Amino acid sequence: MNHPEQMYNYHTWANQTILGRIKELPSSVLSQEVNSSFPTLAHALNHIYVVDKTWYLVLTGMDMREALQTCMPLNENILDSADEYIHLFAQLSDEYKEWFQSQDDLEQTILLDNPYARIRQTRLSEIVLQLVNHGTYHRGNVSTMLHQLGHASIMNDYALFWYQEPATV
Repeated sequence: MNHPEQMYNYHTWANQTILGRIKELPSSVLSQEVNSSFPTLAHALNHIYVVDKTWYLVLTGMDMREALQTCMPLNENILDSADEYIHLFAQLSDEYKEWFQSQDDLEQTILLDNPYARIRQTRLSEIVLQLVNHGTYHRGNVSTMLHQLGHASIMNDYALFWYQEPATV
């Protein structure tokens, strides 16, 4: 397994871990307003999903501007339960796994026309690492929001992920 794919596996695990923690809490916690980067936990989770979906469309050949237009309406699809988010993220993770299996060279470049920056040649591996980094950043927001709402979060660091896999000796 290559490093970008390993990092994506971490991203999937970390999303499942934090969603598992949220599932343990009263369902109302998802829609409880908090003074933070996002108005609710559901908005933060939805943002992670929408960005992951956008990058997936880019990785599978869609122009970034078109991918953004396609995914922008998803920002309004705020879900009501942790189970719904668990299912949504799992579906997208399966799509990414299929994509990884179809890739021979993650170091190949595509012309990325990012409307928030500029056009540049970008390696597929860079895009994967960007989406993982983005998810890590916003899971930090989710952890902070949980604390603000009076709940403990859960550790989902990359270093903990290392120990979730069977040791090879």
